[in-house]
Amino acid sequence: MKPINRMKTEFLSKSVNESFARVVAASFAAQADPSIDILADIRTAVSEAVTNAIIHGYPDKEGIVVMECILYPDYIEIIIEDFGKGIEDIEKAKLPLYTSRPDLERSGMGFTVMETFMDSLEVESEQGKGTKIRMTKKLVNR
Repeated sequence: MKPINRMKTEFLSKSVNESFARVVAASFAAQADPSIDILADIRTAVSEAVTNAIIHGYPDKEGIVVMECILYPDYIEIIIEDFGKGIEDIEKAKLPLYTSRPDLERSGMGFTVMETFMDSLEVESEQGKGTKIRMTKKLVNR
């Protein structure tokens, strides 16, 4: 299916940019006139993905996080990518309550939240090269 619009932005891996990314993704999706609940789901999932990129992708340094949103007639695809540490074991990382940063008292629910609030979630990662999260959400209630 051909996209009807797309955008791409990048920002530093600073925690203050998590709210920026959340608002940008929801604002972009809003042009399709989805329900308030769908926009809330998008904000929540983007928040989790960006927070993971910042905290886990760049634990010891600042780096770049890229967010791309691709709008289709009835769904949105959102890609969050970092070029940091990478994930050693994706399946383990996706387990509820697992965290690689217990020192920060993380809940270990990031991937679970993303899977719950979005219609699909794909994770690609390579140690030392980074992680790419690809999520989709239907924008129409059918």
